[in-house]
Amino acid sequence: MAGSDWRPNIHPLDHPVWHSLRSGWSALAQGDDHAMRLDPRHGPFAAVADGRRDGLAALQPLIPPDGELWVVGRDATLAPPPAMHVARTALLAQMVAPTVSSAKGAAPDWRVLDEDDAQDMLELALLTKPGPYRFLTHRLGRFIGIYKDNKLVAMAGERMRLPGFTEVSGVCTHPDWRGRGLAGALMRIVMQTMVDRGETPFLHAYAAHEKTIGLYRTLGFEVRAELPMAVITAA
Repeated sequence: MAGSDWRPNIHPLDHPVWHSLRSGWSALAQGDDHAMRLDPRHGPFAAVADGRRDGLAALQPLIPPDGELWVVGRDATLAPPPAMHVARTALLAQMVAPTVSSAKGAAPDWRVLDEDDAQDMLELALLTKPGPYRFLTHRLGRFIGIYKDNKLVAMAGERMRLPGFTEVSGVCTHPDWRGRGLAGALMRIVMQTMVDRGETPFLHAYAAHEKTIGLYRTLGFEVRAELPMAVITAA
């Protein structure tokens, strides 16, 4: 029966978007008990309820005009109806870090970013493309950054939130400032804040990007699972 639990004991991180929409993102969730999306001003993520086997049809009304929805995990393997189109797929490495590795040097000067920094954050994200970033993504959690000569050159922050887990996201460095360890330093600070709150940091990286995954391992992350991802649009 549609809506029944056909995959018992599924871990929340196996369906991270749905469980974020039902918890940490609940104030920004749009939809119903069958399918929900994040307010598209904050990001393109959407999911169908645990246990549904009737495909992605429930998401069709939630696709923004001329927009897209990103689904992660089991949802990305469901067959879309004719009125929907799978624009892109990828395999993600989901990584978790119960502890944070020690830094070898002193942390760079950084500060918490706020609404006054929103345009700088958006411009850096559009330049470096760390993942889906919209003009209100910075409100999904705490972001920190590094300014040099009044220019934001690196940042990192929080995105998906579900009980016991928070995602590290929005990690990017201006091309002119890469290779100096800024992103890793900011990630450690973001991760430690999560650990101090009693949460386990997690993140998603493209499974084919072995160099990126290797960098994350040095921070304390280990691959927990590989999850499919799909970008859905109207046909």
